[in-house]
Amino acid sequence: MEVRIGIIQSPREISFETDAEADEIRTAVETALAEGKQPLVSFTDNKGRQFLVPTASIAYVELGGDTSRKVGFIS
Repeated sequence: MEVRIGIIQSPREISFETDAEADEIRTAVETALAEGKQPLVSFTDNKGRQFLVPTASIAYVELGGDTSRKVGFIS
């Protein structure tokens, strides 16, 4: 699934693909924002990279559908 996270006052967004379900990501973001005690929320992509995003800077989270096989070169 493709995930895009918009950051407040930043023209770029964080974009990555993950094997996690949409419900898992939504729950992680909702609990981090609702409690207000977690300064960071973390995500892991398909390649094992971790993304730590400050909860106070999240403008939006876009959850895409399952990705299909891409054609071309993949790095």
